[in-house]
Amino acid sequence: MFGLFGGKDWNVLAVLFERADLYTVTGQRAKGAAATKARDGASAHPRTIYWAAFDQKGVLKEGGEGPGGRSVPADNIKRLEKELRTNRTVQEILKMLETGQSDKAAKPLVWGGYPRKPAAPKDEEA
Repeated sequence: MFGLFGGKDWNVLAVLFERADLYTVTGQRAKGAAATKARDGASAHPRTIYWAAFDQKGVLKEGGEGPGGRSVPADNIKRLEKELRTNRTVQEILKMLETGQSDKAAKPLVWGGYPRKPAAPKDEEA
């Protein structure tokens, strides 16, 4: 009976560091104690830059920086946190999980906040 009134039914997302110019969004739908376990796993994964738990209406319940956050500039984490809920890739993953299309999903993060690559040095002619 408690499951109908406030039981956890979360979509847990993790943004994972792959390389400086590529992050991956992974998502998992979980209920009850499994939701807590999924959240704990996402938040503790060594490559997690940022993790978040959403309810089935898309409301952010919890979120935070993960251990992989030390692999990226602090400004990127702040921007990612600010833009996470409106990011197209995140929205696609959440839709897949909310509609039951899948209970697990992953996609490369399409995002304009990746660090810029340094410009190639110009050859100087003597």
